[in-house]
Amino acid sequence: MRFKALIPARMSSTRLPRKPLADIGGRPMVVRTAERALASGAESVTVACDSPEIVSVCRDFGIDALLTRADHPTGTDRLAEAVEILGLSDDEIVVNVQGDEPLIPTGVVAAVAADLDAAQDCAMSTAAHPIGSLESFLNPNVVKVVLNKASRALDFTRAPAPWPRDAFKNGAAGALPAGLPAYHHIGLYAYRAGFLKAFPKLERAPIEAFESLEQLRALWHGYAISVVVLKENLPAGVDTPEDLERVRAVYEKRP
Repeated sequence: MRFKALIPARMSSTRLPRKPLADIGGRPMVVRTAERALASGAESVTVACDSPEIVSVCRDFGIDALLTRADHPTGTDRLAEAVEILGLSDDEIVVNVQGDEPLIPTGVVAAVAADLDAAQDCAMSTAAHPIGSLESFLNPNVVKVVLNKASRALDFTRAPAPWPRDAFKNGAAGALPAGLPAYHHIGLYAYRAGFLKAFPKLERAPIEAFESLEQLRALWHGYAISVVVLKENLPAGVDTPEDLERVRAVYEKRP
């Protein structure tokens, strides 16, 4: 099974300036992430970024990189431009690995690609894991995905879903009821290249605008999304200086 990995990266970050080039054990974060993608078995890895400096640094470390427009509203739009620049055929599988995920497990990258390869009715594949705490279930920053019998996404939402009506009929309890099929969506995606080319031209869905979840645009237009259910969440990415120090500590312990 063949797939390519694309890593969107942009220089601007309010909480961590110049985040893609932050040093982690002597290599920039975006390079560390690309190395994880290469180790997943991807036949090629390309960083798609908005900065000539990122392109230059990636190439210094032997990582392919290309320059995209700086005005893309989402990372998916940036990937769409990269797919066009690379001239990928519509049936090729592309995994989107975020540039601030230097600890991403390589097996999970390969798993979403393999899932999409097997799910011929789907335009995308993504990942989720079971929610085990009431706090996460009620947290709007924890995006939930509701699945059908075939592990296709029925809905993505920031609201608690599915709502256990009978268990919570007298108000939220102290714990989730046993067996509740509540899943935390993980923002790792595999796409068919043809879908990525079409995505920027799709009308934005009203539900997408209110939930601020761009994957809802795909569902709203009738595209099917397959979901790989993992046993646990992925290691956290890097958004803050504290996150960066946590990741640096992990790399310091590695051989």
